[in-house]
Amino acid sequence: MKAKYALRAMCALARADDGRLQARAIAEHSRTPEKFLESILVDLREAGFIHSRRGQKGGHALARPAEQIRVGDLIRAIDGPLAPVRCASVSAYRACADCPDPAQCELRALMREARDALSRVLDGCSLGELARGPGAALLAGDAA
Repeated sequence: MKAKYALRAMCALARADDGRLQARAIAEHSRTPEKFLESILVDLREAGFIHSRRGQKGGHALARPAEQIRVGDLIRAIDGPLAPVRCASVSAYRACADCPDPAQCELRALMREARDALSRVLDGCSLGELARGPGAALLAGDAA
């Protein structure tokens, strides 16, 4: 749920007319509970995806253009590795205690394949494509 709300919040920022929104507006646009959103915004700021400013003209804004932010990177920053099991992870590999030979493990091979497919889709889509709506990421991929 946290990554889903984070993606919705980032899409709201990507669509913002002046590029900056206050937390309450982000919560409304992204249909995210405001209390939960506050912790997500902290995580996004600490990961370098947004800048925040306090005060009357404050709010939150993307730290770089939406086209330069990969959806996979956002999900990894919020939820951690994409791999369904740790032994298939690229960034957080951990061998299974009960596996005698990870190189020959058919389950690990399948999970690595699943991780690679998920990574191709999520890393192939920018926040800008996601914010433009359904099918935008697929259309952009067709143009390449």
